[in-house]
Amino acid sequence: MARRPRSSRAWRFVLSGVRREADGRAGARGWGYDSDGQHSDSDSEPEFSSLSPSIPSAIPVTGESYCNCENQSEAPYCSSLHALHRVRDCRCGEEDEYFDWVWDEVNKSTATLLTCDNRKVNFHMEYSCGTAAIRGNKELAEGQHFWEIKMTSPVYGTDMMVGIGTSDVNLDKYRHTFCSLLGKDEDSWGLSYTGLLHHKGDKTNFSSRFGQGSIIGVHLDTWHGTLTFFKNRKCIGVAATKLQNKKFYPMVCSTAAKSSMKVIRSCASRTSLQYLCCFRLRQLLPDYVDTLEVLPLPPGLKQVLHNKLGWVLSMNYSTSKPSSSSSSGSDSDSSCGSDAEACQRKRCRRT
Repeated sequence: MARRPRSSRAWRFVLSGVRREADGRAGARGWGYDSDGQHSDSDSEPEFSSLSPSIPSAIPVTGESYCNCENQSEAPYCSSLHALHRVRDCRCGEEDEYFDWVWDEVNKSTATLLTCDNRKVNFHMEYSCGTAAIRGNKELAEGQHFWEIKMTSPVYGTDMMVGIGTSDVNLDKYRHTFCSLLGKDEDSWGLSYTGLLHHKGDKTNFSSRFGQGSIIGVHLDTWHGTLTFFKNRKCIGVAATKLQNKKFYPMVCSTAAKSSMKVIRSCASRTSLQYLCCFRLRQLLPDYVDTLEVLPLPPGLKQVLHNKLGWVLSMNYSTSKPSSSSSSGSDSDSSCGSDAEACQRKRCRRT
């Protein structure tokens, strides 16, 4: 008697059972994820090669938080990660009340959900079968743009990235593929949580890792054409130059199930003499949390500068030092501040 072929549904059932069994042996501690924190349930026919995917890390990155909150310093091994986030939601570093942009309700992957007035994006609410991405609702054209993204969930899996991209980036292209979406082409740049910088399909060691509680800052200077990244409010390097006359959107992407990121700051200003003076003052007084605190200025002028350019006067251009627990490279570009200053002087001489 001829043997009936097994249906694709049966294969998916068998393979999911194998994954769960492998998870039990690996000690996943009841997360409800597969070995990558992800569960592929796409409509394509499964293959045996999918049983042992190549992944950077199935264990969340810890010890890289901006603050010392208890829930940021330890991996939350529990049956419900979302329950933990609701009970112990860290708000450190979230002082801003006005935001120049938030996440776009239209231009996003299907596997995303927006909360907190569209400032927080949640990826793969139940399980992950690929890469989800989203962009901001404002095009970053002329001037100075600075924003900060806080990792509000465990950071793990194939990739979780922060970066920029043009309107040509297809955010839903890899919804059934686990990949580093930002930086796969010439239209985007992406900083991975592993510390790798991606662009045009190439990747280079750029910084130490970042994890839950980390704050990743991005400064896009369209006047001088530079893209600079910050980690926990310390500069980690200039990622790109010669970006003049281009229009970008802030972007993030994730392959990790039940992951999330939150915009805690988004500012913009014109490249005016006032901005350049504040930028220079910050370079001359880098050791203060806020430069305005030590400047002998009238209270009214201090308030005006704080409202318009407070983000400039609080940026830290001294290069952060890599964590001893990090194993994915060290913070690159130790001349972060000097490079930015040289770029400022070079451009000012031309005007």
